[in-house]
Amino acid sequence: MSLATKPNSKPKSKQPDLANDDVGEQNRLDLWRSMLEVRQVEKRAQDLFLQNLIKGTTHLSIGQEAIAAGFGVSMKEGDYTFCTYRGHAHTLVRGASMLGVLGELMGRECGLLGGKGGSMHLTDAKKGAMGSYAIIGAHLPIAMGAAWSAQYRGTDQVSVCFFGDGTTNIGAFHEALNMAQVWKLPVVFVCENNLYMEYTPIGAVTAVENPAADRAPAYGLDSIIVDGNDADAVWRVAQAAFTRARAGDGPSLIEAKTYRHFGHSRADPGKYRPDEEVAAWIERDPIPMYRNRLIEFGFAESVVDGVDADVIARVDEATEAAKASPEPAISELETEMWADGGSAWRN
Repeated sequence: MSLATKPNSKPKSKQPDLANDDVGEQNRLDLWRSMLEVRQVEKRAQDLFLQNLIKGTTHLSIGQEAIAAGFGVSMKEGDYTFCTYRGHAHTLVRGASMLGVLGELMGRECGLLGGKGGSMHLTDAKKGAMGSYAIIGAHLPIAMGAAWSAQYRGTDQVSVCFFGDGTTNIGAFHEALNMAQVWKLPVVFVCENNLYMEYTPIGAVTAVENPAADRAPAYGLDSIIVDGNDADAVWRVAQAAFTRARAGDGPSLIEAKTYRHFGHSRADPGKYRPDEEVAAWIERDPIPMYRNRLIEFGFAESVVDGVDADVIARVDEATEAAKASPEPAISELETEMWADGGSAWRN
């Protein structure tokens, strides 16, 4: 049984049920702030890239903010997050600092990894953000291993693994799902289906319509599809998945339908996508959609827009601080890179 309604290719937002607000006022404000933090940091990253202050490339998640926010607000301190190279959002929603994220993107000493990891490898282990992984599918078994650790230690920690639709055609996806279900591990697999695996439409190379959800029954899991542009809907399926995992009932696989507003990376203009498709999804931008919902639920516009203004001010402050931070010293080049190769960690 699905925990969410499958959206159409051009889904429409439902009117809120004013008499039965299960999300709650504080969660709504947290979702709003989280989405805005991700959006404004991503926009700033785009600007800094165009100013040649971010080297290489970046993979932005503008348009997909509701997924990271919905899960981030639902997670507890101590839970684990694993994500792909499109991981700015997932790192920020765990509480990583804007300064640390922007500093890392700019290769500055103040960055989360001292300026040595860059856009594709954001990590903040103290916040439970256990890394961004550049190899497609590589982090699913790692996330499963973290869940196994939690189960073995008897904690109520949950491991959450975000990945794109293309990962569903990778062997590690199937291996991780199978083992997680066999051992009933507390892990939530979240497929952010933005319809394209880099530059290739996922439907052109996949035997099923819903690349994650349609494969779930093969592993004894529910087929769960959620509107990934609706923060409330994502929050609800996240709550259900976490309840299941913490109760010892095993993993969940959730397919969130969404869309990135830009190309695969900053080097990709995205011309392979039909103009009408892009326009239809931009009409469902999760940020203005959620702003309208907050107003419908009775939030004062001054409160809603005040959160936005506060976020922008914090992004501005973090940007200037990151610019002022020095690049890492040459002497730091090989620090925090190599394991000692010894056996002490096993004993």
